[in-house]
Amino acid sequence: MPGRFIALEGGEGVGKSTQGRLLAEALRAQGIEVVTTREPGGTAGAEAIRAMLLSNEGEGWGPRAESLLFAAARADHVEKLIRPALARGAWVVCDRYVDSSRAYQGGGGGLSDEDVMTLHRIGSKALVPDLTVLLAVAPDVTEQRLALRDGDSADRIGGRGPAYHARVSAAFQQFASAEPNRFAVVDAGGTTDAVHARIMAAISDRLA
Repeated sequence: MPGRFIALEGGEGVGKSTQGRLLAEALRAQGIEVVTTREPGGTAGAEAIRAMLLSNEGEGWGPRAESLLFAAARADHVEKLIRPALARGAWVVCDRYVDSSRAYQGGGGGLSDEDVMTLHRIGSKALVPDLTVLLAVAPDVTEQRLALRDGDSADRIGGRGPAYHARVSAAFQQFASAEPNRFAVVDAGGTTDAVHARIMAAISDRLA
C-alpha cells in the first residue's frame, strides 16, 4: 500500500528538526520504513539550490526569485525522493514543505498564495502531505531559542526581522485554520519529550 507523507512546519526555532528525528525513530520502532528529508534539500540538486538560497553572500534574492528556486528544488525532491518512497510504502517525514513557501515567500514576502501554488502545481504536480504538523510557540520563546541556536550566524532567511517572521507565523495559522483536516497544530512549548508526545497523539488521531 502507498506510504504516508508527514511534513513538519512552523517558524524559526520551533524544533522541527529535533521532532522530525524523534518521530522517525518512533515510527521505525513500529516496523515502518521511514525516509527523513528536508526542504529545501533532500536530493543533490535541491541541496545545491539550498546553498544558494540560504547563503549570506551576495545580494540575495527577491521573493519571486526565491519562490522559483524553492519550487525548482521541490520539483527535484518530489520526483526523485518523495514519490518513489511513497510508492514503495515508506513513510516520508519532511522538515518543511510547500506551506513554508506559502508562509515565507507568500505571507512574509508578499506573493499571492495563488502564485506560490501555481508553481507547486507545475513543479510537483500539487503533491501535498497526508498530514502537516504545525509546531507553534510564543514569539518570545522563539527569540530565546534562536539566540541559543544561531547567535550571530543566522542564515539569510532566518535572520530577517521580527515583522517578517510575524507575518510568516500569521500565515501558517491562517493555513491551519483553512485546512483543519490536513493540519494538526501542536504546542511546541515545554520539554522535547512533551512535544514529541503531542505529535504522536496527533498522528494517531489523524493517520490511524
